[in-house]
Amino acid sequence: MGLKDKLPHMNEDEMLRLLAADGMLVKRPLLIGEDFVLVGFREAEWAERLNAQ
Repeated sequence: MGLKDKLPHMNEDEMLRLLAADGMLVKRPLLIGEDFVLVGFREAEWAERLNAQ
């Protein structure tokens, strides 16, 4: 797909549409909050963030 060349020129909406169209682009669990992003799954960290919301 040539994403390493395309991504720097895409806006956020284009990136989100691309991710929504092809779930295989996400390689690990990803949680995006208002003021944080968690990559990978560490149960204690996820529980802490989700309970704080």
